[in-house]
Amino acid sequence: MPLYRGRYPDTRLPPEGRYEFKIDLNDDAIEDLTYRITFDERDLTGKQRFVLRRITGADAAEQNAAGTVVAQGATGEAAKTPAGGRIWAGKAGDPFWIEPDVARAVGHAFQDGTIVDLSTWNPARAKNVFAGHTVYSIVLELPVKELLPDAAHNHCIRVWALASLATDAGGWSPINRAGLPMIHPLFTRHNENLGNRLNAGRPADDFETYGALFIKSIAGVVGANGTADDPRAYGERVAHRFLPNLLPYTVGTPAAFGFAEWNGRSLTDNASDVMFSIASNTPIRLGIGKESVSSKPSKIFPYVPVAS
Repeated sequence: MPLYRGRYPDTRLPPEGRYEFKIDLNDDAIEDLTYRITFDERDLTGKQRFVLRRITGADAAEQNAAGTVVAQGATGEAAKTPAGGRIWAGKAGDPFWIEPDVARAVGHAFQDGTIVDLSTWNPARAKNVFAGHTVYSIVLELPVKELLPDAAHNHCIRVWALASLATDAGGWSPINRAGLPMIHPLFTRHNENLGNRLNAGRPADDFETYGALFIKSIAGVVGANGTADDPRAYGERVAHRFLPNLLPYTVGTPAAFGFAEWNGRSLTDNASDVMFSIASNTPIRLGIGKESVSSKPSKIFPYVPVAS
């Protein structure tokens, strides 16, 4: 099963960076398993060597834990782990889509507590701002047994990705944290400080730290829409779904991110429509979907669109 796909819009994967996939196995919003990837500088052929480490137990939450090296390889080539996992990193086509005018209107509404004003937007002219773009990606595929601590486990996990940069003091500074899709376009598009704080925080602290802000923001939009008798109560329910910012998944089942359930996310799920509509309690459509992605699947590694 593909665990997660990170995407980084850069010309390389910086060697001063560290990229992690984190897994909560017992529903406490604290990682019990971490897969950590680091890269070397480019060689003369343009490739970057990488190392994948597996870190378990209490060490999974420690910045300086060494873990166990389970794979080594180079960008553009798949590498295998002893347990049957695979990892690929390199330049790929961007498989995601977003309509910039809709995203802008949504961001303003949740910042200002107003309706999502699409009165001047023409859906017939909807466009995917990511179409034709490439990103540096990391894809990790793991066997089911690697994700479950024992046979009695209920198979329910929660996943997030974290990118950090080395500091001059010898530590690590988180710069991007991703669990559920669209959290940042909803709440931080016009609030850079909030975005930085969310990226730097821990999932376990999310609701205590940001719950009141999310509730106020959601209630403002829902109240302006007039789609709930008690906008604040609606905001509380949705904020508890959004926070902690983790992506739930039942191991061994098909991924699907929709209105009925959040169970992982496939690359063809229209997460923007789902999240924008739930948050505002009114239907919001981008006017585009998977058909707007121009990249084709790669024959080199699953889940990786060909770079333009």
